[in-house]
Amino acid sequence: MVLAVSLDMRKSVRVAAVVVAAVVGSSLITACQNDPDIDITKLAAETDPPEVLYNQGLANLNAGKTTEAARKFEALDRQHPFSEYARKALVMNAFVAYRNGQYQDAINATSRYLNLYPQSDDAAYAQYIQGLAYTKQIPSVTQDQKAASKAIEAMQTVIDKYPDSDYVEDAQAKIRFARDQLAGKEMQVGRYYLERKEYLAAVSRFRTVVEQYPNTNQVEEALARLVEAYYAMGVTAEAQTAAAVLGHNYPDSQWYADSYKLLQSGGLEPRESGTSWIARAGKRLIGA
Repeated sequence: MVLAVSLDMRKSVRVAAVVVAAVVGSSLITACQNDPDIDITKLAAETDPPEVLYNQGLANLNAGKTTEAARKFEALDRQHPFSEYARKALVMNAFVAYRNGQYQDAINATSRYLNLYPQSDDAAYAQYIQGLAYTKQIPSVTQDQKAASKAIEAMQTVIDKYPDSDYVEDAQAKIRFARDQLAGKEMQVGRYYLERKEYLAAVSRFRTVVEQYPNTNQVEEALARLVEAYYAMGVTAEAQTAAAVLGHNYPDSQWYADSYKLLQSGGLEPRESGTSWIARAGKRLIGA
């Protein structure tokens, strides 16, 4: 009789323990669901292997869910920092940041990637994304052109370090655009000085365009402005040379027609002087 009672008591204790465990587990789940500081999905994601997180990131990216994609790539970088997938996730996260317009974040991510994996297969792509991020930040020529200089530097690195990559052609195009912007900034400042009859300062800016940015779309106007500035200063030989170089390279240009008319008004015509810096620079012009 005593033995039977003892067995019944032990069974009751076991049943009670199971019930308590179930209640406690249910309470924990409810607490997690109600607590705003606990992210159940994040806790679950921490158990995912790196390839799963990476593929989830790609799937979200392909679906246009860039925020969720970034979260997966960041989780992968944080939870599996030494895996091959973490390396891939870092460059993909840079792309997501660029796509979302978070250009400085993209630059930071690519800089980190290139410091960690300079010889990897994706290094050229990371460098290219960095160049794109700087290019997207280039403002109008009325503003500072620091981003243009950075874009040129980044894209030139693509060309120099990864000459066989698929990004070289577009890198060259982005450099041309950035150089046009830098030349445009010089022209904007030069015109400012010219309007105020500060001719020496104006000539300095236009000369920079002709000598440093010969293969840009600003050269025609720069030569015409040199004709205008030198003519106003009475330095007619340089004015004539600038017009001659302009006419040789861009004979159908309206800028040349205007320069020719200006010289004619003073009884002059375009005539190149071999000792002029303009004649030497003219040999490297885009229309030469």
